[in-house]
Amino acid sequence: MLLEVRDLHVEFKTRDGVARAVNGVNYSVAEGETLAVLGESGSGKSVTAQAVMGILDMPPGRIAGGEILFKGKDLLRMKEEERRRIRGAEMAMIFQDALSSLNPVLSVGAQLGEMYEVHRGMSRKDAKGKAVELMDRVKIPAAKERVGDYPHQFSGGMRQRIMIAMALALEPSLIIADEPTTALDVTVQAQVMDLLAELQRELNMGLILITHDLGVVADVADKIAVMYAGRIVEAAPVHEIYKAPAHPYTRGLLDSIPRLDQKGQELYAIKGLPPNLLAIPPGCAFNPRCPMAQAVCRTDVPPLYRVTESPVERTSACHFWKECLHG
Repeated sequence: MLLEVRDLHVEFKTRDGVARAVNGVNYSVAEGETLAVLGESGSGKSVTAQAVMGILDMPPGRIAGGEILFKGKDLLRMKEEERRRIRGAEMAMIFQDALSSLNPVLSVGAQLGEMYEVHRGMSRKDAKGKAVELMDRVKIPAAKERVGDYPHQFSGGMRQRIMIAMALALEPSLIIADEPTTALDVTVQAQVMDLLAELQRELNMGLILITHDLGVVADVADKIAVMYAGRIVEAAPVHEIYKAPAHPYTRGLLDSIPRLDQKGQELYAIKGLPPNLLAIPPGCAFNPRCPMAQAVCRTDVPPLYRVTESPVERTSACHFWKECLHG
């Protein structure tokens, strides 16, 4: 196993109180495996990833408990200098907004080459040559001529490819892609996802794909973890979730996907809004929006029930997962 997140808790101290952003998250990723982490904005997907990468703003953030094991070593017990050596070289992150993530006053070649200068001790000339190779690798046309261009001179899709190239520079074992197709049109989304899948197969990397779009992950993920209010409410192999969800929230996300056989009909939307993390409802956090909610849902927090155990364990945090699964 490449990465194991165990009972992770993350809090943010605000003027109005403590926001519990991550509440006991557990997931794992093996070499060559793709885990898709799904959920609405504010569900804790990106905060969990930032905690794994060690880039969480502290304060106001605070890791209140749990373990993050990377290749068997707990990252939370490491000194910052040791984590810095791992970050970039062994695990890397692709951010969702490429334009704001890239430095606007440095050429893309300088930003790509910096990885080799800092981590590999290369000269600037050699690092520039590596930058051209990386740009070729992610299929940026005329890489040799464009290595001196600045981020604003590239399209959104090309900037996202540069972000992927930067993450791949040192051939890490694990990549976290935080909504890598946000603000891209459908054709470019498909190209970016195909590129990520191709590079993953080539390097046998573990990949965590964070998204709110179930349509993006159908063909690339091996397993899915669905998050709501800082907690994983369902985890399963990708084909099982699409075939029969075992949590009402997952069912709502699936029903929200536009379908070709429903032309002219109003798109489905989950009623209500995600909860305020300063005051998460008692019982199941999804109960105010859940069409299946009953009295027990408003008082008792559902544990992660085992839905299936083989070949891959499947879990659901719903008191009525059986009814949902067979409904």
